[in-house]
Amino acid sequence: MVTVDVELHQDRAEHDLPQPRLVIGGKDVTDTSGGLYEHRNPATGLIQAYIPLAGPTEVDRAVAAARQAFEVWGTMRPAERRRLLTRFAGLLRDHIPDFAAICPLENGVCIGGWAENVGPHVAEWTEYYAGWADKIEGLVGAAYSPHENVEYTVAEPYGVIGHIITWNSPALSLAMKVPPSLAAGNTVVIKPAESTPFSALLFADLAREAGIPEGVINVVTGLGDAGSALVTHPGVDKISFTGGPATARRIMADAALSLKPVLFELGGKSANLLFADTDLDTVVPYCAAFAMSNTGQGCALPTRLLVERPIYDEVIARVTGVIAHLPVGDPLDPTTYIGPLINEAARDRVQGMVDQAVEDGAGRLVYGGERIDSDGYFVSPTVFADVDNRSDLAQQEVFGPVLAITPFDTEDQAVALANDSEYGLSAYIQSRDITRVNRLVPRLKAGTVYVNPGPNPITSPATPFGGVGMSGFGREGGKAGLDEFIHIKGVGIGRV
Repeated sequence: MVTVDVELHQDRAEHDLPQPRLVIGGKDVTDTSGGLYEHRNPATGLIQAYIPLAGPTEVDRAVAAARQAFEVWGTMRPAERRRLLTRFAGLLRDHIPDFAAICPLENGVCIGGWAENVGPHVAEWTEYYAGWADKIEGLVGAAYSPHENVEYTVAEPYGVIGHIITWNSPALSLAMKVPPSLAAGNTVVIKPAESTPFSALLFADLAREAGIPEGVINVVTGLGDAGSALVTHPGVDKISFTGGPATARRIMADAALSLKPVLFELGGKSANLLFADTDLDTVVPYCAAFAMSNTGQGCALPTRLLVERPIYDEVIARVTGVIAHLPVGDPLDPTTYIGPLINEAARDRVQGMVDQAVEDGAGRLVYGGERIDSDGYFVSPTVFADVDNRSDLAQQEVFGPVLAITPFDTEDQAVALANDSEYGLSAYIQSRDITRVNRLVPRLKAGTVYVNPGPNPITSPATPFGGVGMSGFGREGGKAGLDEFIHIKGVGIGRV
């Protein structure tokens, strides 16, 4: 049984959540065509807000506002864009506690864990891309034609970018997408998930306070019809989406009608290769706890732990011991590490996958698995050992606090197990043998490989992040993340 302070949640919701609305052309909009969404607190199951939803009409208005704002923002001196984005980043940093306060109420993120890191990351990503705003350059090349004196390239913004934001960490998703778009000179229409609109509203409010012109950032919370309207709108020049492969296929099909470019950051089933030469006292707590971060609701979390045979039994015992001591409960309690899932459907789906894995014998249940009695959407942290790598438990993204452990005997077997997946977002290596690390990195099918535990391993603004295979294409972070929102124009100047 999980006990939640319902009265505290209700008081915090009234005080900490931004007023539900859309933001179009710098104006707050509450009278919408898409109806209302009942936002339920993940920890209590109670309605805590009614969210006005955008329909195609509001999307059309938002795109028109963004196109109008592009005439100002896209032609602004890059140094001025840098100045405004730097001011914006400063306000984001000033409001770090506000982002942390929103998280437990918006999607159940624990205030003492993942939530306290969200605000700093949002500020850091915005600061990083503010610095790029006046450093976008073209190239001058040699003239190959006798009729031309000079050839050069110009890096230009696309125009209006449609950003469809994920629900599991909406503020971080905003920070990974919107600042590089703006630094490049684009304007944006953001469609948050109907279940997580509040982080985007705070983000837009602070941009307005920073002096970013009206219409540069628009927020249209909505359902699938709003997303489809955004993707197919002729005034939108590119789509950036974070979410699941099924939705990505629909977006790609809609975008294909006008050959609109897309960027997809999708799911993952990341393998974590743990070798016997590691310091288990350091590495095992990291591997166990990190897989349970954000209640397992993370696309790049290391949810498949592949362990070298000589230390296999010891690692299982240690992992189980760590996870058994991770507090499960009220996300507003600073001591809680594992909170609720986002909604009832997620809870039922994750619990169903756990129950099915037990029934199918996909692995040996060594911890958790039981249902939690609560009005909120809680699932027990769960560990399976001896997991069949071809089972759904190993192949499908659970998106809950479930860890699958599988042994291996050789490096070749470890790589084969890690790569035996449709996904290819991230991979992890735990080894002190740098020669081994250098052998393995190029063999792992993943957009990013992280070696040995460290702080904030998957959200550095300077490191490109993205996947291969069913994990999508395109990159967020670094210069590569900026280039996603720039197209190159070639210029050849002939003799006069």
